[in-house]
Amino acid sequence: MTDSKTALITGITGQDGSYLAELLLSKGYEVHGVVRRASLFNTDRIDHIYADPHVESRLRLHYGDLSDAGALRNLLDEIHPDEVYNLGAQSHVKVSFEQPEYTVDVTAVGVIRLLESIRNYHKHGGKPVRFYQAGSSEMFGSAKPRQFEDTRFEPRSPYACAKVYAHYQVINHRESYGLFACNGILFNHESPRRGETFVTRKITRAATRIKLGLQEKLFLGNLDAKRDWGFAGDYVEAMWRMLQQDQPDDYVVATGASISIRDFLQLVFEKLDLDWQQCVEVDPRYFRPAEVDHLEGDPAKARRILGWEPRIDVRTLAVMMVDSDLRLAQRELVLKNAGHGQADRGGYR
Repeated sequence: MTDSKTALITGITGQDGSYLAELLLSKGYEVHGVVRRASLFNTDRIDHIYADPHVESRLRLHYGDLSDAGALRNLLDEIHPDEVYNLGAQSHVKVSFEQPEYTVDVTAVGVIRLLESIRNYHKHGGKPVRFYQAGSSEMFGSAKPRQFEDTRFEPRSPYACAKVYAHYQVINHRESYGLFACNGILFNHESPRRGETFVTRKITRAATRIKLGLQEKLFLGNLDAKRDWGFAGDYVEAMWRMLQQDQPDDYVVATGASISIRDFLQLVFEKLDLDWQQCVEVDPRYFRPAEVDHLEGDPAKARRILGWEPRIDVRTLAVMMVDSDLRLAQRELVLKNAGHGQADRGGYR
């Protein structure tokens, strides 16, 4: 248990934000999360830890946006956090090609807004804040594996370019203004909470629906792309450990092993006693304009300095995700049999 601290998390309603909130609450933190205003609630991933704001709770949510510098500064003045974790972004690579300007505004410029808010908060008497920036293995792009902290960035998407910008702004603020600011260069990390448009979850969700007769086909893009896949619940611990060090630094977080999308399909469909080749079709619409062929990280520095090790490998991860999505598909089948049908999901990205 740590001494009582306060943390602010942008992107708390996302996969990583939910696991990080759980971790920090377990360590006795008071946790504040930033959520974007919408007409519908989008708190599914944290509903199990979120209490009614009218009762005593160590988890609080605040409306805000990385496009609004004034709101970010106001949150710092209100919350007085010890740690800020920036997990907010437009994080879908394929979508970034279709919405490059929005992606850059939130994923890149949003980081400078947050860094400047922290710097001004310090300048006007605020207590020291430790800052974590969620980087991405996509920044390495076409660089040859294995990639580590000193590997040259070769981004291949608007999303990756935006993350590279954010990465160097963190370093600049650290070196220019003395901020305790860290970059975590996280390789692909998945879980049952992963969004359904990301390829691993798209596969497990579709495969379980196919198993129960709710769907016939799954359409995918490049099956030969290789990725280093780990468990999101493991990776948020590395984020936390970065901010507990004596000195700020940048770290690759990865398992050190990679498999292709084709191999992941095999793991998932084997678990369900299905032949993926009978169910999966390649659709050119799902290819990126610029492909990233092979990402595989070297986590030696995180292992050596942070004492961090991934606990769940990709095979265990696939089983975990299949089991979770099978329960969802079974509930969906019950609803369908009761007359509440749902459209086929095969074309989802």
